[in-house]
Amino acid sequence: MSLHPDLSGRVALVTGASRGIGKAIALMLAEAGAAVAVNYHSRAAEAQRVVEAIRTGGRHAIACAADVSDSGAVAAMVRQIEAELGAVDVLVNNAGIGIARGLDDLSEADFDRTIAVNLKSAFLCTQAVLPGMRARRWGRIVNVTSGAARGSGIVGVHYNASKAGMEGLTRGYSTRVVKDSITVNAVAPSLIETDMIGDRIQERAARVPLGRLGTPEEVAQATLMVIGNAYMTGQTIQVNGGMHFI
Repeated sequence: MSLHPDLSGRVALVTGASRGIGKAIALMLAEAGAAVAVNYHSRAAEAQRVVEAIRTGGRHAIACAADVSDSGAVAAMVRQIEAELGAVDVLVNNAGIGIARGLDDLSEADFDRTIAVNLKSAFLCTQAVLPGMRARRWGRIVNVTSGAARGSGIVGVHYNASKAGMEGLTRGYSTRVVKDSITVNAVAPSLIETDMIGDRIQERAARVPLGRLGTPEEVAQATLMVIGNAYMTGQTIQVNGGMHFI
């Protein structure tokens, strides 16, 4: 049994894939053989560069603009992918925002937007691709959560709630669709070197037992691992350099 999934002939959708963790996952899925739909909200040029990198490697890819917290936009995106690449076999719900707020600064609008982008989007995208996966009796869904789902985190309680909700979605869907040969897992990175960390890299790295921040590629590697395992479902894989509560 190969440790690397063979995704030749499969179609993958990665939300929020124009940069950071999403970009790394999209590129690694393409290396595994998948045709990849690179979703983005506003960073069209960056998404197109990801697409071009995948095409340079000999794989198919398209860029898909959509606000994945909007059901109409999600439905239109899935129709575009089906028309240009085929039905979605692999879904990676990676899109997310991290609006840093203290308890006294957090507004209702901040809370609502965070839940919509981080949690509702995973529900909408999953619901959009599940019928096809169930009909074909094969699918892989990975939700990119965070160590903040189980710890205090550095962003705020709204972010904690959104990521904990994603873990709940993961467990809830997994038991209901496994009979159709669909697995649903979560990957929970903590303190990865992306734009969300900002310019306080050394300060953040000092909190990690390993002594450094993680890389987007290490999160992508964990994502490919759960996609390749047909028996693992309903699990959350921590990618955290030894951190257990942050």
